[in-house]
Amino acid sequence: MHQTTTDSQTAHTAQLPQVTEPRNPGQPLDMDWIRRVQANTSAIERRCATLPGRRSIKKDHQAAWLLKAVSLIDLTTLSGDDTERRVQRLCAKARQPVRPEMLEALGMPGLTTGAVCVYHEMIPAAVTALRGSGIPVAAVSTGFPAGLSPFPLRLQEIRDSVAAGASEIDIVISRRHVLEGNWQAIYDEMAQMRAACGDAHVKAILATGELGTLRNVARASLVCMMAGADFIKTSTGKESVNATLPVSLVMIRAIRDFYDQTGHRVGYKPAGGISKAKDALVYLSLIKEELGDRWLMPDLFRFGASSLLGDIERQLEHHLTGAYSAGYRHAIG
Repeated sequence: MHQTTTDSQTAHTAQLPQVTEPRNPGQPLDMDWIRRVQANTSAIERRCATLPGRRSIKKDHQAAWLLKAVSLIDLTTLSGDDTERRVQRLCAKARQPVRPEMLEALGMPGLTTGAVCVYHEMIPAAVTALRGSGIPVAAVSTGFPAGLSPFPLRLQEIRDSVAAGASEIDIVISRRHVLEGNWQAIYDEMAQMRAACGDAHVKAILATGELGTLRNVARASLVCMMAGADFIKTSTGKESVNATLPVSLVMIRAIRDFYDQTGHRVGYKPAGGISKAKDALVYLSLIKEELGDRWLMPDLFRFGASSLLGDIERQLEHHLTGAYSAGYRHAIG
């Protein structure tokens, strides 16, 4: 991301009314296209190795991009000990992610996060806490995180979450189908999940750390988009390996190829392991360079994170005051 007026204006679009991309209608499974998909691992890794040090974003430009990142966060709690009170605190943070006086000083009053993501049981609490804010509730579904519950139960879980008020559903695919090269099974599964979501947008979690190769990641991305996924997402956040730059580059280029072939834009969500403001800037740079400014909006890009917000707030405070506050001041919970 170059330090230019155009980039600064792009970053500040977080404060403007957001557009909503038409949904991806999907298409028939095209096995010839899938077989043509390859991934040059060494070239991908070389490209990604240049990203963290190649761009330097400073001062006002950095603050603008960090505010943009805040608007793209799916603020998330997915713990076995979640309570309604914890979800209410999370939703309050989504409504007011950065202290009001800081947002006023930065010229961004009213900034919110992209969504709040919870388990099914916590949807009613989140819907109530976010009422009137315009912030969507996302629910993880389909036997998250393993995706191994009986398929009819996974479909019913989606329907129940939509009925409870979730407007976005993060589903998990069956990794074994990818590892076995059973692309028809992945397509059929994804298409039925998309149908079960109704009007709710569906994010397909690939669990990329468990797919074996970057070629599998590329092909699974394409199949899910063919089946109508509105977003493709790296990880559940529960795997040993979550979002990485090589995986992101592969998925982003699959999105670009799908758009070039069909004219339909699909969103991207890296999740798991993105906890530092500097990492968020690298991902935003990658999106801008590979897909362009249109993908730097909440309807086409999200971070699956919670601790990321705390570090961004600390960096913004340093930008305004020249000092860092203690990390605990920005903790959520």
